Amino acid sequence: MDKRNLIGGNFEPQRPPRYAYRADLEIEWGSARLRGKTRDISANGMFIEAVDTLWVGAGFRAKLALDPPVAVDCLVRRIEPGRGMGVTVTAAPEHGEDRYQQLVATLSKDTGG
Repeated sequence: MDKRNLIGGNFEPQRPPRYAYRADLEIEWGSARLRGKTRDISANGMFIEAVDTLWVGAGFRAKLALDPPVAVDCLVRRIEPGRGMGVTVTAAPEHGEDRYQQLVATLSKDTGG
């Protein structure tokens, strides 16, 4: 069976599984530095809880506060006013994407996914 959902007569690809994951992060947007926390992550994105959000379509670099930090480039896809923003991970410098995907794989194993 096709692993897509039929919605309104159109096929919509399923989103990758999301995993609850809390980590501090720093948002680098130009010369501005904002703070936030992850609420959940998936293979292609995450939800960032933040008081100060950017707008849909804005691109920025996020640095997850891990040891060592993981940097990924992101694009804002949706805003939840008063809560934060859903972002897609678009790229990563210096092996950041590999480390990000390793993190997601570890979370998947830890939750039996």
